[in-house]
Amino acid sequence: MDVYSQLQRDEGVRLHPYSDSVGKLTIGIGRNLTDVGISIAEASLLLTNDVSAVQTQLQSNLNWWANLNEARQGALINIAFNIGWSGLLGFHNTLTLLEAGDYNGAAAEVLKSKWAAQVGARATRLSEQIRTGEWV
Repeated sequence: MDVYSQLQRDEGVRLHPYSDSVGKLTIGIGRNLTDVGISIAEASLLLTNDVSAVQTQLQSNLNWWANLNEARQGALINIAFNIGWSGLLGFHNTLTLLEAGDYNGAAAEVLKSKWAAQVGARATRLSEQIRTGEWV
Protein backbone atom coordinates (compact mmCIF):
# COMPACT_ATOMS: atom_id res chain seq x y z
CA MET A 1 0.00 0.00 0.00
CA ASP A 2 1.15 3.55 -0.70
CA VAL A 3 -0.54 6.95 -0.47
CA TYR A 4 -1.72 6.76 -4.12
CA SER A 5 -3.41 3.39 -3.63
CA GLN A 6 -4.88 4.57 -0.35
CA LEU A 7 -6.29 7.77 -1.87
CA GLN A 8 -7.71 5.86 -4.83
CA ARG A 9 -9.40 3.43 -2.42
CA ASP A 10 -10.73 6.17 -0.14
CA GLU A 11 -11.70 8.76 -2.77
CA GLY A 12 -12.76 6.38 -5.52
CA VAL A 13 -12.28 7.05 -9.22
CA ARG A 14 -14.89 9.10 -11.08
CA LEU A 15 -14.31 9.81 -14.74
CA HIS A 16 -17.17 12.30 -14.95
CA PRO A 17 -17.67 15.40 -12.79
CA TYR A 18 -19.87 14.99 -9.74
CA SER A 19 -20.77 16.97 -6.63
CA ASP A 20 -19.06 15.61 -3.55
CA SER A 21 -20.61 15.35 -0.09
CA VAL A 22 -20.22 19.11 0.52
CA GLY A 23 -21.29 20.17 -2.98
CA LYS A 24 -17.86 20.71 -4.53
CA LEU A 25 -17.55 19.82 -8.22
CA THR A 26 -15.09 16.93 -8.26
CA ILE A 27 -13.52 14.56 -10.80
CA GLY A 28 -10.93 11.82 -11.02
CA ILE A 29 -9.57 10.74 -7.67
CA GLY A 30 -10.96 13.48 -5.48
CA ARG A 31 -9.86 16.49 -7.59
CA ASN A 32 -11.80 19.47 -6.27
CA LEU A 33 -12.58 21.43 -9.42
CA THR A 34 -14.54 24.08 -7.55
CA ASP A 35 -11.60 25.29 -5.46
CA VAL A 36 -8.52 23.86 -7.21
CA GLY A 37 -9.46 23.61 -10.90
CA ILE A 38 -6.78 22.22 -13.21
CA SER A 39 -3.31 23.40 -14.15
CA ILE A 40 -2.17 24.61 -17.58
CA ALA A 41 -0.25 21.33 -17.97
CA GLU A 42 -3.41 19.34 -17.21
CA ALA A 43 -5.47 21.45 -19.63
CA SER A 44 -2.82 20.88 -22.31
CA LEU A 45 -2.83 17.13 -21.67
CA LEU A 46 -6.62 17.04 -21.99
CA LEU A 47 -6.41 19.03 -25.24
CA THR A 48 -3.75 16.70 -26.66
CA ASN A 49 -5.87 13.66 -25.81
CA ASP A 50 -9.04 15.21 -27.24
CA VAL A 51 -7.35 16.28 -30.50
CA SER A 52 -5.82 12.82 -30.87
CA ALA A 53 -9.26 11.21 -30.44
CA VAL A 54 -10.76 13.49 -33.11
CA GLN A 55 -7.86 12.77 -35.50
CA THR A 56 -8.37 9.05 -35.03
CA GLN A 57 -12.06 9.36 -35.88
CA LEU A 58 -11.29 11.40 -39.00
CA GLN A 59 -8.57 9.01 -40.16
CA SER A 60 -10.73 5.96 -39.52
CA ASN A 61 -13.94 7.25 -41.08
CA LEU A 62 -13.03 9.68 -43.86
CA ASN A 63 -10.55 7.92 -46.14
CA TRP A 64 -9.95 11.14 -48.09
CA TRP A 65 -9.09 13.20 -44.99
CA ALA A 66 -5.40 12.30 -45.28
CA ASN A 67 -5.31 14.02 -48.69
CA LEU A 68 -6.12 17.41 -47.15
CA ASN A 69 -3.27 19.68 -46.18
CA GLU A 70 -2.55 20.29 -42.50
CA ALA A 71 -4.51 23.56 -42.29
CA ARG A 72 -7.67 22.02 -43.79
CA GLN A 73 -7.30 18.99 -41.55
CA GLY A 74 -6.95 21.42 -38.64
CA ALA A 75 -10.19 23.16 -39.59
CA LEU A 76 -12.08 19.85 -39.50
CA ILE A 77 -10.46 18.92 -36.19
CA ASN A 78 -11.49 22.31 -34.79
CA ILE A 79 -15.11 21.90 -35.90
CA ALA A 80 -15.35 18.31 -34.64
CA PHE A 81 -13.71 19.32 -31.36
CA ASN A 82 -16.41 21.95 -30.89
CA ILE A 83 -19.52 20.02 -31.98
CA GLY A 84 -18.44 16.39 -31.75
CA TRP A 85 -18.00 13.71 -34.36
CA SER A 86 -21.71 13.28 -35.00
CA GLY A 87 -22.10 17.05 -35.33
CA LEU A 88 -19.36 17.15 -37.97
CA LEU A 89 -21.09 14.36 -39.88
CA GLY A 90 -24.10 16.67 -40.17
CA PHE A 91 -22.02 18.87 -42.50
CA HIS A 92 -22.90 16.62 -45.47
CA ASN A 93 -22.41 19.22 -48.19
CA THR A 94 -19.19 20.55 -46.68
CA LEU A 95 -17.69 17.08 -46.39
CA THR A 96 -18.75 16.10 -49.92
CA LEU A 97 -17.22 19.26 -51.35
CA LEU A 98 -14.01 18.81 -49.37
CA GLU A 99 -13.68 15.25 -50.63
CA ALA A 100 -14.09 16.56 -54.19
CA GLY A 101 -11.47 19.26 -53.62
CA ASP A 102 -13.97 22.11 -54.00
CA TYR A 103 -12.57 24.23 -51.19
CA ASN A 104 -14.45 27.40 -52.13
CA GLY A 105 -17.73 25.51 -52.07
CA ALA A 106 -16.89 23.74 -48.80
CA ALA A 107 -15.96 27.05 -47.19
CA ALA A 108 -19.24 28.61 -48.31
CA GLU A 109 -21.21 25.66 -46.90
CA VAL A 110 -19.57 26.06 -43.50
CA LEU A 111 -20.86 29.62 -43.35
CA LYS A 112 -24.41 28.52 -44.20
CA SER A 113 -24.61 26.24 -41.16
CA LYS A 114 -26.54 26.82 -37.96
CA TRP A 115 -23.21 26.25 -36.20
CA ALA A 116 -21.70 29.27 -38.01
CA ALA A 117 -24.44 31.48 -36.61
CA GLN A 118 -23.72 30.15 -33.13
CA VAL A 119 -19.93 30.57 -33.14
CA GLY A 120 -19.57 33.66 -35.36
CA ALA A 121 -15.94 34.62 -35.93
CA ARG A 122 -14.73 31.08 -35.33
CA ALA A 123 -16.72 29.85 -38.31
CA THR A 124 -15.52 32.75 -40.45
CA ARG A 125 -11.89 31.94 -39.64
CA LEU A 126 -12.29 28.22 -40.23
CA SER A 127 -14.17 28.80 -43.48
CA GLU A 128 -11.26 30.93 -44.69
CA GLN A 129 -8.82 28.24 -43.58
CA ILE A 130 -10.72 25.65 -45.60
CA ARG A 131 -10.87 27.95 -48.62
CA THR A 132 -7.20 28.93 -48.66
CA GLY A 133 -5.52 25.94 -47.06
CA GLU A 134 -3.61 28.41 -44.84
CA TRP A 135 -3.76 28.64 -41.06
CA VAL A 136 -5.89 31.57 -39.92
